[in-house]
Amino acid sequence: MKFISTTSLLIFLTVSLFAQKQNCAEKILFIGNSFTYYNGGLEKHFMLFSASAKKAKNIIATRATKGGATLRTLHNQKWVHDSIRNGYDVVVLQEDIPELTEHITTAFFDYATLFHKEINETGSKSVLFMAWPYVRLNWISMDQIADAHQFIGKKLGIPVAPVGLALMKALKERPSLAMLGKDKEHETIHGTYLAVCVIYATIFRNSPVGATYYPTGISPEEAQFLQKIARKTVKKWNSSMKNHQSSSN
Repeated sequence: MKFISTTSLLIFLTVSLFAQKQNCAEKILFIGNSFTYYNGGLEKHFMLFSASAKKAKNIIATRATKGGATLRTLHNQKWVHDSIRNGYDVVVLQEDIPELTEHITTAFFDYATLFHKEINETGSKSVLFMAWPYVRLNWISMDQIADAHQFIGKKLGIPVAPVGLALMKALKERPSLAMLGKDKEHETIHGTYLAVCVIYATIFRNSPVGATYYPTGISPEEAQFLQKIARKTVKKWNSSMKNHQSSSN
């Protein structure tokens, strides 16, 4: 009769549990530009935040990003399509509308639609990450960016994470807490954290309030403030989307 040592059994159980945990994890891909990879990358903070939330989620997240890129630019990159085909539960699409040199939103609609079709064909779900206007390319306002996302979100039937609106709300309620850095374009760590809170609330339809993760540079009080801003913004956005759909029917 062969005996299995206690150490071997523990190793076997640990590996088995780890494998089960990996299999149960939800896989998320973030596609975008520097707004997605700034401050260490949304995917890193998203995994840590989700694991610490009241309704904790086991997430494996990665990104396919290129500095200064719009969805049109990213759609022309083979490696982005290869990433999508790796198989994810959710793919987050971040457009940078001010970077559209023709100063119209048509390309956003076109390429969001193409990406969504491709993502849908792999069995994944699409989520739009609404960004924000900035000084360097100031041809479009926050309201116009929001309207563009509302239009394409409704047309494609996919959720929108209203990050830009949450940033504006945070700045209005607490002007002393910078959401954008010195270039008035890229997020501070507070802006990145707020984006994570909004995307978490949008994807899982759970409140981000109560999560215990916050990165270096953010105090517990600031984290709670930003979590509440995200919850309020997502709730208001989802309500406005429902009202918009009802009035359109």
